[in-house]
Amino acid sequence: MRRALLAITGLAASTTALVVLKGSPGTGQAAQDLPAAEAPVAPGGGPASGPTPGVAGGSAGPGGSARPSARPGASRTAGAKTSPTARTTTAAPQTTTSAPKTTTRTVTGPVVSYKYGSLQVRITLNGTRIVDAVGLGMPQEGQSGLRSDDVQARYSGTSGEVVARQSANLDTVSGATYTSTAYKRSLQAAIDKA
Repeated sequence: MRRALLAITGLAASTTALVVLKGSPGTGQAAQDLPAAEAPVAPGGGPASGPTPGVAGGSAGPGGSARPSARPGASRTAGAKTSPTARTTTAAPQTTTSAPKTTTRTVTGPVVSYKYGSLQVRITLNGTRIVDAVGLGMPQEGQSGLRSDDVQARYSGTSGEVVARQSANLDTVSGATYTSTAYKRSLQAAIDKA
């Protein structure tokens, strides 16, 4: 029971010291030099029976005298527990408020030649996740251009099949087998590089 009372008293004294020390700027030293008569208030509403903040081990602050403890040894025990806490909490802990940096990068696959021309695929990654893909240098004219448009529409973009599957294991676009195969080969090489 005595240890529990000492622990509660020490906690109340430490909390009070922390509140006083963390007050407005420039008041930290003044708060530590409080006279012994201004004892902190315990949670029950009465004065705490432990030492006052700034009074370590029952010794007086500058210009004051130490108050005798009601129980022998209580001041030394409580003071030993609260004094290091009061002294180590004078500096505010540093916290970071910035969001973690994302590592967005682009990787381009090799140029793959096929029956209707050549193409290469560029992917954008956020960390290890593919967030965008685009086919580069794809034929634009005639039937080859139509096939390229179909492949781009299915595979590329932020909502394309590459982003959805996160791999080069894609369904072949009907009517654009050669273009699909070339796209998947360049994509797989880009993923391997990433």
